[in-house]
Amino acid sequence: MADHFPDDPGPWKVLTREYLAKKLWYTVRVDRVETPNGTIIPEYWINEYPPWVNVVALTDRDEVVLIRQYRHGIGAVHYELPAGTTDPGDKSLEEAARRELREETGYGGGRWSLLTTLSANPALQNNLTYTFLAEGVTAGAAAPEESEEITVHLTPLDKVEALIEGGGFVQALHAAPLLQLLLRRAREHDKREHHKEAR
Repeated sequence: MADHFPDDPGPWKVLTREYLAKKLWYTVRVDRVETPNGTIIPEYWINEYPPWVNVVALTDRDEVVLIRQYRHGIGAVHYELPAGTTDPGDKSLEEAARRELREETGYGGGRWSLLTTLSANPALQNNLTYTFLAEGVTAGAAAPEESEEITVHLTPLDKVEALIEGGGFVQALHAAPLLQLLLRRAREHDKREHHKEAR
């Protein structure tokens, strides 16, 4: 949970709001806002998106289910987590994440928990990205969309740090949850070692 402090800056007052585009993949608005100190910003641009979901999926062999696909925005292919956007028919964020994992990789099942919640750009985007940890997933048949050409790569978790350091990931919303999981694993290892020494 985020910390709150008595001297945190206050929210801005929205004076006017105008939508310039309202498309499924491109919703843009411009706000006229007033800051707590009275400064008026006549045009503040916001991109609106539905919530996004990512999955750090681990097999019983502690392999991470990673994917590779072409990304036209940067014209390149890198390692990614199975991920996507929520659909109006999704009953929950976890359901959306389970759907994306199954569609893109065929993997499913396992024990699920929310790993982390992040923002791609809190200054200019309104949505959050929810990353789920799925442990003990099993293989099945993938069903990617027609526009998706995806290859699946089972990667030992202990090799992921080197992938990130070597530039294998450029999607920050995918690298950050993996690093968080690695930090968690390191803390758990340290606790086990501490308990051994204390005996």
